[in-house]
Formats: sequence, C-alpha cells, structure tokens
Amino acid sequence: MLAGMSLGTEIRRYSRGTLPRIAVITMVLLPLLYGALYLWAFWNPFGEVNKMPAALVNLDEGAVNGGKKINAGDQVAAALKSSGQLNLTEMSAEDARRGVADGKYYFSITLPEDFSAAVVSPNTANPHKALLQFTFNDANSYLASVIGQNAAREVLAKVGDTIGQQSVDQVLVGLTTAGKGIDKASAGAKLLATNLATADSAAQQLASGSKLLADNLATARDGSAQLQAGSAELAAGVESATGPLLGIINQLQSSGVKPSSYVTTAQQLSTELSPVLDSLSLAGSAQGEALRSVRQIITFLKLDPNPAVRNAAKTLAPVEKFLSTQGLSPQTTARIDGLKQTSTTLTTQLSDPGVTSMLSMLESGDLTTQVTRLRDGSAQLKTGIDTLAGGLTQLAAGGTQLADGAGQLAAGTPQLKAGAEQLAAGLADGAKQVPKWSDQQRIGTAQTLSSPVALDMFHDNEAPNFGSGFAPFFMTLALFIGAMLIWMILKPLQSRPIVNGVSAIRTVLSSYWPALLIAVGQGLVMYLVVHFGLGLDVAHVAGAIAFVILIGATYLAIIQMFNAIFGIPVGRVLTLAFLMVQMVSSGGIYPVETTARPFQILHPFDPMTYAVNGMRQLINGGVDERLPIAVAVLLGLLLAALAVSSWAARRNRVYTMDRLYPPIEV
Repeated sequence: MLAGMSLGTEIRRYSRGTLPRIAVITMVLLPLLYGALYLWAFWNPFGEVNKMPAALVNLDEGAVNGGKKINAGDQVAAALKSSGQLNLTEMSAEDARRGVADGKYYFSITLPEDFSAAVVSPNTANPHKALLQFTFNDANSYLASVIGQNAAREVLAKVGDTIGQQSVDQVLVGLTTAGKGIDKASAGAKLLATNLATADSAAQQLASGSKLLADNLATARDGSAQLQAGSAELAAGVESATGPLLGIINQLQSSGVKPSSYVTTAQQLSTELSPVLDSLSLAGSAQGEALRSVRQIITFLKLDPNPAVRNAAKTLAPVEKFLSTQGLSPQTTARIDGLKQTSTTLTTQLSDPGVTSMLSMLESGDLTTQVTRLRDGSAQLKTGIDTLAGGLTQLAAGGTQLADGAGQLAAGTPQLKAGAEQLAAGLADGAKQVPKWSDQQRIGTAQTLSSPVALDMFHDNEAPNFGSGFAPFFMTLALFIGAMLIWMILKPLQSRPIVNGVSAIRTVLSSYWPALLIAVGQGLVMYLVVHFGLGLDVAHVAGAIAFVILIGATYLAIIQMFNAIFGIPVGRVLTLAFLMVQMVSSGGIYPVETTARPFQILHPFDPMTYAVNGMRQLINGGVDERLPIAVAVLLGLLLAALAVSSWAARRNRVYTMDRLYPPIEV
C-alpha cells in the first residue's frame, strides 16, 4: 500500500531536463487561461457600459404648456449625456442610422418630434406616453444589444421618473388650483343657498300675488266684455240717431233755410201771442164761472116747490147748454193754458245761449262736423273697447299662465333651496378633502406618485460583479481542463505495474498521485491568481481551497477512469464530450430551468452541478445543505472512479488483440 502512495517514476521523469520541467509548469499554469483569463476579460462588463459608443438623436420640436415653452427632449438629452451611464454622441438621425448599421455605434437613442407634446399630453384631451426609441443591430454584437437593452431599461426608468414627476406635478398644480376653485365654489354655493332661501320666500309671494293678479284680470276681462257689449249698443244707437239727424241737417243746409230767422219769428210770434192767450184764458175762466153759477141757479130753482120757479129753471137750461158746449170749454181753456206755457217755454229755450250756438253751428255746418265726430268717436270707442277686451282676454290668459308658472316656481324653489344647501355642503366636504399643499409638499408628492414603488433589493450572499458571479463555473471548468491536460502528458495507467502483477489499486494510485500533485498545484495557483490578482472576494478561504483540491482530484479520477476503461484515444474523446455535457447541464451560466429539457434531466447527475454549487457557497457565502451534498457527491465520484479504474487495471493484465493492435492509436 505504501508503494501505491509513492509518486513513482512519472514525476522523476519530468523532473529531469528543461523541457520536461517547462511541461510541468505549463500544466500547472494552463488552467489560468480559463480560471483567470476568462474572468479577467469579463470581470465587470456591466460596470463598463459607459464605454460602449452609442448615438443620441434629439428630434423633439418642443411644446407649449400653460403658455410656457417646454423642451423636454433637450432636458432628457442633457441628462443622459451628463449622467455618464452611456458613451453618447449626439448627431442627426441619418448619421445615427449609418453608425448603427456599420457597427460604429452599438445602438442609438432617439427622442421623436412629439416627445415634449407627449410629456404635456396629460393636460390635453389626448393623453399618450412619450416614446424613447432604442435601435439595436445584433449584427454588431448580440450581447452588446442585450447590455444596451438593460441600459435602456435603466435609462427609461430614470427618464420616466423625471418626466413622470413633471407630469404629475402639473396634475397636482391643477388639483391645487381646482381645490382653490372648489373653495370658491363652496362659498358661492353657500351664497347661492342663502339667496335661494330669499328667492323661495319671494317665489311664494309671487305665487300669491300672481294668483290675485290672475283673478283681477279675469274680473277685468269679464267687465271688458260687458263694456264691449255696451259700447256696441252705444255705437249702434249713435249711428241710428246721427244718421237721420245728419240727413235733416243736410236737407236744411241744402234748402237754404236759416233756422236763426225762424227762431226770431217764433220769438216774435210767442211775444204777440202771449196777450191773446192771456185774454182767452181769462174769458175761459169767466165762462166757467158763469156755467157754475147757472148750474147752481138751476139746481136751486128745481128744488123750489113753485112750478113757475121750476119752469124758470127749464128756461135757463138752453143757457147752461150753450155755456157747456159752446164757447171756451174747460178743455179749451186748458189747451190755451198749455199753449201759453209752451209758448213761454219755447221762448225761454229759444233764448238759451246753447240753442243759439247750436243754431249758429247748424247754419255754419259745424253741427254736421260735430255730429260726424260723435258718430266716428263712438265707432272708435267701440273699436278701442274691443281691443281692450281682446287685450284683457290675453292678459287674463297670461295672468293664469303666470299664476301657474309662479305656483310651479314656488313649488320648485324649496327643492332648489335644498339642492343648493346640499351642493354647498358637498362642496365644503370636497374642499376639505382636497389637500392644501405647499410647493415643497407638492413636489415631494409628485416624486412619490411618479414612482410610487421604489426598488429596494436585498442580496443574500451578493456577488459584487459579473466575474465574482461566474467564478464558480469558470474555476470548475478550468480544473476539469487542467485535469484533462494532465492525462494528456502523464500516463493514466502505467504498463510496468500491470505487467509485474502489482495490485490494481496500487497500479491506479501509482499514476494518480503524481497527477494529483500537479492538480493541487493547478488549483492553488489558480486560486491565488484569482483572489489576489483579480480581487475575488472569497467568503470561506480555507473551505474554498480544500474544495478546489477536491474538485481537481475528482475530475482527475474521472478522466483517468475514462482512459483506463476505453483507452487513451477513445477516453480523450469521451472526456471532451463529457465536458460539453457538464457545461450545458450544470446551471453554471444560466439557471437550469432556462435550458432545454434534456439538460434539465441531466442536471442532478452532472458532477459539475455539485462542483459549481459548492464553489458558489464557499465564495459568496450562505452555506447550507448543498455544500455537504456536493462534498459527498464529489468524494463518492472520486472513490467510484478509482474503483472503476482499478477494475480496468485488473482487466488489462490480460492482453487481447485489441490491446496489441488497437483500432485507434495516438
């Protein structure tokens, strides 16, 4: 067993001469090409994005908002250039297109013509988002496009925060102004409610007054109807009276007769007739006295018993008859008295100034004019009264409508008053709910609302950069390639121990221990260069070094197994194939869930899976059950590989034609 622990002749063989020693040194240093060179080249690519050339095109034409000129495109372009996040060069759209097309620039950022208009669009009837256009060309570099897209998201977030803050601030300014307007509206609504209370009282009075007016107008309408009927009768009477009168007047005027001369004659006749009538009146009175006396005498004589006396009464009978039937009878005397009175009245009337004036007007024609005016005036009076009656009818109808409308108004004003009071109360409550911001509070609120959710990331066992995150995979890959290189220089199984009948395990170990010594050197050198040269911060140094040695030892045993079983030519091919399968199944670059389904199936059976998991926990921290599992799996694979190699060494004691004449020789 101690012989199996010796380094054998392999190391001694490579310790003599310059080239063998250079070969050993090369085997020790070669894993640095993968474990250190790759990490160095891609140590922090995302931290160097500001060195990637990109084109900036500002086509923004600006906009007017609230009477102010807004040039959001200029502000964003200046902010992008001053941020230092990207290596931006501002140019025309055509230059940017050509630059991205020929690879001079990895991508371009374009601010379109309506950028400012879109920024202020929330204050318009057509709000829409402002576009920030990124143009990539994957023919230049796909990863450059991916990195540019990540940068685009960061730029978009920052620009969105800035523009969003401005947009929200504009909205909040409007809200603050609206709040002041609501305060004014609330005060106005209170005043309106007070005035509507007064209006309600006035409406009730108006309804009462309009009802009284409607009743009075109805009474006036009825009275005007009666007046209309009376005026019609009056007009008809005047027409019937003035018609004949005008005819007589016209006849008198056309006959040439002067009524004034007849008046004078009548006055003279009345004057002359008056004494005669007086005499006749006296004579009639005397005759009446005589008749009464004769009748008394006759009555007295008839009462006398003396026949002669009674005969005398008969003698007076003719006298009585004459006095009663002839001469001036009482009726005639009464007529004479009436005629006398009439004559006196006529003389008085004809002497009246009015009659004199009328006769004068009759002779001059003025009477005709006055009678005509009377007739026309009565007709006009009738027409006016008809118009008045019609107007009063309309007024009565309007008064009724006014009364109805006033009644409806009076019925509605309480509701209007209640609504105004409710409106005033609602506006007062709304005014209380509208915040009263100062400028500083408004700006702070705009900042919060424009970015209501802040990204607060917590990293457990954070890898500070790209290189630190990928170090577990590349260091594991370097250890596998280093082990593969060792077995390209050293013999996986030495022939002399097999021929001499040395035990299988000793045969395997006699080749394994020299190779392990080189593998340990590879791991230590790689760790020191990565840690001190590149600045890899390792959470568990001792554990990481031990695990690196374990990984190298395991890979060394597995590759030795492939060569022992299948021979060196086929074993090397299988080793390369095994390396490719491990790389895509380990989840060392991308999460295994993002790979194709076959590689997800192979993932739990991939040795590199456990090597990468263990290295991650030892470098970044956060050790859990995955580390002991990884250690156990790698140790198990190490022992299993040595056991299988021992079986292959025992098998190789028997020479076959394939061993004597292998189908493939190296």
